[in-house]
Amino acid sequence: MFDKQKRYHSVMLIDDNEIDNLINQKMIEAANIATYIYTHTGAKSAIEFLKNIEKIDDIADQVLPEVIFLDIDMPLMDGFQFLDEFEKLGENTRKKCKIVMLTSSINPQDMNKSKKYSYVKLYINKPLSQESLENIKL
Repeated sequence: MFDKQKRYHSVMLIDDNEIDNLINQKMIEAANIATYIYTHTGAKSAIEFLKNIEKIDDIADQVLPEVIFLDIDMPLMDGFQFLDEFEKLGENTRKKCKIVMLTSSINPQDMNKSKKYSYVKLYINKPLSQESLENIKL
């Protein structure tokens, strides 16, 4: 669960729907669980961001998000393609970033497929709510 005493330094939202990103960002802000919220409307830009941060050893640990909320259904690169690219990132990045699949997909195959990735810690339906944030256990 997001420990009410613990504030994450940063979290990342990856969703091609800007309205969903805005709603989810407002929910995270209201819950006061993160100092910084990075928002990406594409999985490709999010992967590039993570790759670029990895290159800067001095700040990588402070800038990498502790939690990544990832949508599945996106153009150009979907959530599962993001996970495939994520697995190629450095060990420190993979250890630090916990991934929560945040999706509107009700397809049981998507949920089962997400379980094959060790970095995916949870699968929840969007949008985020105070209740879903309180029930997240990482």
